[in-house]
Amino acid sequence: MKVIKIEKDQIDDELLAQAARLIREGGLVAFPTETVYGLGANALDREAAKKIYAAKGRPSDNPLIVHIGKKEELEVLVKEVPEAGRRLMDAYWPGPLTLIFPKSGLVPDETTGGLDTVAVRMPMDRIASCLIELAGVPIAAPSANTSGRPSPTLAEHVYQDMDGRIDLLIDGGPVGIGVESTIVDVSGPVPVLLRPGAVTMEMLEAVIGKLDTDQAVLGPVSDKVKPKAPGMKYRHYAPRAQMILVEKGLETRETVTETINRLAAEKMNQGFRVGIICTEETFDQYPKGMVKSLGLRSKEETIAHNLFAVLREFDDLEADYIYSECFPESHLGQAIMNRLSKAAGYHMIHTGEDRE
Repeated sequence: MKVIKIEKDQIDDELLAQAARLIREGGLVAFPTETVYGLGANALDREAAKKIYAAKGRPSDNPLIVHIGKKEELEVLVKEVPEAGRRLMDAYWPGPLTLIFPKSGLVPDETTGGLDTVAVRMPMDRIASCLIELAGVPIAAPSANTSGRPSPTLAEHVYQDMDGRIDLLIDGGPVGIGVESTIVDVSGPVPVLLRPGAVTMEMLEAVIGKLDTDQAVLGPVSDKVKPKAPGMKYRHYAPRAQMILVEKGLETRETVTETINRLAAEKMNQGFRVGIICTEETFDQYPKGMVKSLGLRSKEETIAHNLFAVLREFDDLEADYIYSECFPESHLGQAIMNRLSKAAGYHMIHTGEDRE
């Protein structure tokens, strides 16, 4: 796999043109966006889309997100643009928002996981938008990690997962947001939130009013469900260690930090390597274990930015167990808890409990 480094504030068009040519020729190119690194291929090329699934080890019914550079490029990809979709585009494109529309015949089933809808986003990252422009085709790009692993927020993460599997990696430095885009299905009569992200529920409702929330945001879904968007059905974001979330219970005086310290000590006494996920506010309350802070609770964006990198650090440290604090599920906290819950396989206990 070839690696090229491009600075966001001084883009080398000649280097980026190499990546664009690979995309046009059916190759696979990993590149940064404002959310996470994406694994890009020509969205209109059936065989190129198949290569994405093969490189990631991704189930073929898990749809890909199509990235465009201009709003005008949407027209040929969809049958219609409902009013809710148009209003959200006007408010949050370019940006970390993916919208699902009824697809046109131009988009192959291999890109949409066999669905009659297509997920589309217009990234704001300069490298991503320039790559799309130079390629001259829409780019299908899920996160550039092997399926189920924490999403990549650094080029190094992509290299760990994708070396030998893809043609080229564009190293554009660390991403800005750190969690994948918000996904809203506007193909039906009522808009539905399929995946929370940096465009929060509150921000969506400010533009289109109330919208429904898919069950996949709230908890695990049946194996029989056909996913309409990435991250809905399959195991996602997971470190190799067994991960447990700890939430404050109503009927105990034991705090979250006390419960985590107690459980972590028990595992360490048994010879296991234990990781602890906390914040700057509580970091000093954990005297033992491999303790990692996600950032400041008062600045949710720092939590989101560091989340996947911390999960990967625990893989490097060969943790056997990870205990994590929880976060309020409002604003960006909804996206943070969605990713943590999926990473833990929805394994949560309350303070004072001994079971795992």
